[in-house]
Amino acid sequence: MTVLVRDLRSDDPADVAAFTRVRHLTVPFILWTPEAVVHRLAHTPPQARSRSLVAEEDGEVIGTAQIGLVHDSPEPGQAFLNVYVHPGRFRRGAGGLLVRTAEEYLTGEGATKLYSWVLDGPANLAFAERHGYERRRAAHFLRLDLANAALPPRPAPPAGAELRTAADFADDPRPLFELDAETVADEPSDVDVEFSDYEAWLAESWRHPLLHRELTTVALVDGRPAAFTLAYTDGTRYSTAMTGTVRAHRGRGLAKLAKTDSLRRARAAGYTEALTGNDTDNGPMLAVNKWLGYEVRATEVRHVRELG
Repeated sequence: MTVLVRDLRSDDPADVAAFTRVRHLTVPFILWTPEAVVHRLAHTPPQARSRSLVAEEDGEVIGTAQIGLVHDSPEPGQAFLNVYVHPGRFRRGAGGLLVRTAEEYLTGEGATKLYSWVLDGPANLAFAERHGYERRRAAHFLRLDLANAALPPRPAPPAGAELRTAADFADDPRPLFELDAETVADEPSDVDVEFSDYEAWLAESWRHPLLHRELTTVALVDGRPAAFTLAYTDGTRYSTAMTGTVRAHRGRGLAKLAKTDSLRRARAAGYTEALTGNDTDNGPMLAVNKWLGYEVRATEVRHVRELG
């Protein structure tokens, strides 16, 4: 049996579906849909030099990789490769071949530092170590049984605050872009990221096929967006893609307010499962999610390999 690595055929629905299936089997706590996979390929800026790869054995997709340069970082030479192999197809050589292919490509594009998320399990961690990757920080996947959870009541908004949804900004989403840019810049991360391209944000984020604008809650203070929780849905499941507060209004409970509101409305809309993720260094958000009833279900460990 021969394993080969090639680019994902984004114009082939069967190939995209196979890619999505492997991702769902390996990381079921992230929403994966064929539409989202194609959207990412179509709208990632060219300067990211992004590719989606598949490892194929006798016509079956058994592994995937998403790779590219961190184009929105002020530090050049940083890149990412996230490799996932079908849990029933280990030890076929797919993971190693995906890593080698990704590294050769990224090195040719000028990468000097490679970052990768690795599932926190003995086999996965050993695989990363064998390929020269060193452990850094970790992040948890969390799940909430939204159908049966005893959600706390929505906190009272502080003085001057009110709640809206992203749908209320349909005519002019720029205030949400500015809110997203500031909060993302302060997320725990190995790589600094700067959002500066509004048109790219519109294409990648505002028009993302999983974005549910009506369930995305925005907290305004004195009429200006100050905090939000970004809701993704795949038709049956609800996921928080981002929750954040601008620096000037942190410590007032706005993130907790926005997330509680969004979750309660998601349950009223019929969603029964809620997913999210948090860096292990993000104590405030982990505390909010624990208060809401989320439980840690899996962990990934960030790894890095420096080239040259």
